[in-house]
Amino acid sequence: MTRRFLLKGLDCASCAAKIEKKIGELDFVEEASYSFANGLLTLELDEGASPAGDEMIKMLSGIVDSIEHGVVVREYGRKSSANASEGQVTVESSEDDTDEDAGKARRRYYKIAAGAGLLIVLNTASISWPYDITVYVFAYLLAGSGVLLKAAKDIARGKLFDENFLMSIATLGAFMLGEYSEAVGVMLFYQIGEAFQSHAVNNSRRSIKEILNIRPKYANLKRDDRVESVDPGSVNVGEIIVVRPGERVPLDGEVVSGSSMADTSALTGEPVPRRVSKGDMILSGFINKDSMLEVKVSKEFEDSAVSRILHMVENAGARKAPTEQFITKFSRYYTPFVVAAAAVIAIIPPLAGFGGFSEWIRRSLIFLVISCPCALVVSIPLGFFGGIGTASRNGILVKGGNYLEALNYVGTVVFDKTGTLTKGNFEVAKVVPFSGTSKEELVETAARAESHSNHPIAESIKRAYDGEVDMKSITEYSENPGHGVAATIDGRTVLAGNSKHMALNGIMLPMVLESGTTVHVSSDGRYIGYIVIEDELKSGAHDSVAKLKAIGVENVMMFTGDRTSTAEAVAGEIGLDGFRAELLPNGKVEAFESLSEDIKNAAGKKSKIAFVGDGINDAPVLARSDVGISMGALGSDAAIEAADIVIMDDKISKISTAISIAKYTKRIVLQNIILALGVKGAVMLLGVFGLATMWMAVFADVGVALLAIFNSARILGRKFA
Repeated sequence: MTRRFLLKGLDCASCAAKIEKKIGELDFVEEASYSFANGLLTLELDEGASPAGDEMIKMLSGIVDSIEHGVVVREYGRKSSANASEGQVTVESSEDDTDEDAGKARRRYYKIAAGAGLLIVLNTASISWPYDITVYVFAYLLAGSGVLLKAAKDIARGKLFDENFLMSIATLGAFMLGEYSEAVGVMLFYQIGEAFQSHAVNNSRRSIKEILNIRPKYANLKRDDRVESVDPGSVNVGEIIVVRPGERVPLDGEVVSGSSMADTSALTGEPVPRRVSKGDMILSGFINKDSMLEVKVSKEFEDSAVSRILHMVENAGARKAPTEQFITKFSRYYTPFVVAAAAVIAIIPPLAGFGGFSEWIRRSLIFLVISCPCALVVSIPLGFFGGIGTASRNGILVKGGNYLEALNYVGTVVFDKTGTLTKGNFEVAKVVPFSGTSKEELVETAARAESHSNHPIAESIKRAYDGEVDMKSITEYSENPGHGVAATIDGRTVLAGNSKHMALNGIMLPMVLESGTTVHVSSDGRYIGYIVIEDELKSGAHDSVAKLKAIGVENVMMFTGDRTSTAEAVAGEIGLDGFRAELLPNGKVEAFESLSEDIKNAAGKKSKIAFVGDGINDAPVLARSDVGISMGALGSDAAIEAADIVIMDDKISKISTAISIAKYTKRIVLQNIILALGVKGAVMLLGVFGLATMWMAVFADVGVALLAIFNSARILGRKFA
């Protein structure tokens, strides 16, 4: 069972990692994951052992408060008992309380300004003792009272060596050594850095949320002759809703009245509106541009496109990338290590006769201030979540940072053919009768045989037959998946299917050299002809394959159930490196396993394989692949659920876009790691040799964190083709 909680007011990334670890150790918690980017704690629980709602929140609040005081724990995205029977959903927003945050920020800025003013006065005016000390103390308390108070509370809870404790010790130590101006100045600089860092984090979070701000607030439900505004969650399948010009479509459905242009950019990333009219499907999240529409609801709100997107992206933070997991583990060992190193710096050199204790204690304090891993722990998840948000804005849903990072190592992309590389719009291209049968008779016989099948190929044959099938004439019907159908029509045994289907039933076939899909037909053991079905390639398929190769994908292949000749023609036309043809549904998994083993043996385990599909029969391969990519707009629910990445507009060109976003995100993350560790390491060394000041130490902490956050935010503004 999965439950999510919003931790409001948690801005300390190091504390967040400790909270995640502590809660993850509870007996009834199977897995705990906190996303710093959206403030959500996701818990996988043992349903039988976990406590009830209020008790759970009380327990979590106790753990959170013991690590970071003042954080509010709220459950997120649960149905309330008051309206659950009506199907309404009460969702706790993860948006910041703007007024409260603005008030806190103003108070902090006022204190910083007042402290800075007093420091300027002290350094420019002539103030004699003891008034100067008094003013220094007042300025110090004005700037750092919040830090001192937090440090005192942390000490009372047995929590040492966090930023508040280190800054308090360092600045109080400076006071003891008579460095009054440095003590006040360093505290001011720290507070300014913290203010900017908090502002940058909130802006990054807000930017990410704005990308996902597509949740509908209401639905205009049509009842009798009136229209009333209701919660989208209360609308049932089959009811009619009205979407006025300028409104966002709240639920998936079929347009039953009206015609309008729809802005689909929130879901597909495409800026060009599309025309929707009676009979067309329309998805929640679209914006109606110019005319009123009436829509018959086809899915409940929880199953609608917009809910699916929000669920995928909000849960993406729970699936952390290997780099995130490494940094979280690294910070757990890194902090105790630097604390031990600081203790060694403070004690060993003076005992060995290399100077006095006061100087080495000062160096150790500087060393400690530098040590906080916040720059890494904050910026890296923000970088990955920014990448996920940017992908979403481009119509690409990534279910977790782990999948985004895995895209960096994709060396092979395998496409399903029908509905992925092709449009899936089958049409009869050629009718070739045998044994004295006319074209009309051949098409009629095939249409009657396929009358009970809903396969796209069967549908195309039925469309090609002008008449109406007499269902009473069909007394028996059976379907052999991947082969064809058999039916008894007017007492005759009719077979329609591929060459294997004919061979299994002892039907001899002529030599057929056609590029499309061939459906052979026999009647009472007599071969009466074949029908060629063709499926149009998606526009830009060749260019999309070329782009994949240009960005480093070594092999682009195709799996299909079609004949080898058809597969060969498609592969040659769009420039594929290889294909596997005539695959039955269960054969795709076996073929993928074989291909995967061959590639892993040749390229090593680090090389990843992505599979791109859209149908129900693709779901097992999507789940088996390193990165499963589903075509979401027309794809089946099973394929979307099994996939790791969903392309909302079915454009295969978006796969290269997704890889480009992943590579850029990885580059940003690596830059942050190098920046944080490089600057901290350099200033630590300077501190050990007495060449670093407290000012430099504070910059190596909050300054570097700020730079890393700004660097992470760059991905949100970058455009990808």
